Amino acid sequence: MRLFVGLGNPGSKYAGNRHNIGFMAVDAIARRHGFAPWRKRFHGEAAEGVVDGARVMLLKPATFMNESGRAVADAANFFKLDASAIVVFHDELDLPPAKVRVKSGGGIAGHNGLRSISDHVGNDYRRVRLGIGHPGIRDIVHAYVLSDFAKADRPWVEALCEAAADNAGLLAAGSDATFQNKVHLAMQAKGFGGADEGAGK
Repeated sequence: MRLFVGLGNPGSKYAGNRHNIGFMAVDAIARRHGFAPWRKRFHGEAAEGVVDGARVMLLKPATFMNESGRAVADAANFFKLDASAIVVFHDELDLPPAKVRVKSGGGIAGHNGLRSISDHVGNDYRRVRLGIGHPGIRDIVHAYVLSDFAKADRPWVEALCEAAADNAGLLAAGSDATFQNKVHLAMQAKGFGGADEGAGK
């Protein structure tokens, strides 16, 4: 069993926020791979399915971002999963829009959702960092992540989530570098993103 967690804030008010791209990514995985319907579970919404032969539980915490770890810990404890079986999809200010990076462990770069998860399950889970870009001014970061993607952003957001869903089996298999490369190539083919800066940053 793998636990794929999308980070975001619950409710229609936040649905289109940059901070909610993690929710968008796991929604795309559920659609692409025909998961069972979402149901309330583990302090959130969960859906179970199979991705390229691997059992996967998708989870969208309903605790709000800064308490995400409660939901993740509940699900991980229920399935007796260690941190290496957990993959967290989240927004990343330090990556340009439409870029993706996968890493295991490391810092949280001020992300409250990651901080909460690390507090509850340790730091050795895997992170799919979905680039949303930085507004350029530190003082407006909070407002930036809690505002909706611009209309002009929607094509690349949808393409990035679909590329992640198409290649989710590689994450389930632990082939993180291949997943990252495949998503990058898919985005290039759709006309999003220029030269890649290299893996693991």
